[in-house]
Amino acid sequence: MSAEENKALMRHLFEESNKGKTAAMAVIDELYDANIVLHCPRGKDICGLKDFKQANEESFDEIPDAISTIDDMIAEGDKVAVRLTMTGTYVGKMGDTSSPTKKLTVSMVVIDRVAGGKFVEEWVRYDTFGFMEQLGLVPTPKIEK
Repeated sequence: MSAEENKALMRHLFEESNKGKTAAMAVIDELYDANIVLHCPRGKDICGLKDFKQANEESFDEIPDAISTIDDMIAEGDKVAVRLTMTGTYVGKMGDTSSPTKKLTVSMVVIDRVAGGKFVEEWVRYDTFGFMEQLGLVPTPKIEK
């Protein structure tokens, strides 16, 4: 596939995902390979469509109104990279503590490798510190003037 076709796949993914959990799960079935590998920021890699979908369902359970805005997109060869801003309301829980409901804005980078018209490998990184800071799990640094 061409770089422009790969970008179109990525745009379609985010357009559908922004419609909510049901649409996101359907588009995952459409666009992701059965052997997808997710290199995620939360720890070990997630392998296979079943576990990939479970991870995405858990993300929607934590932030059910998540909306992603594409800030930049670059595609070359078999890879497409997106810098995005995700906003939503966090209603999940972190670790053993229940976090209060909070509005969030999180910067992210997603890179996908495409083969045969499907996403086969994905790298996701987000501003973990900023995410935790917005949840009140780490103190906000005070800037002295």
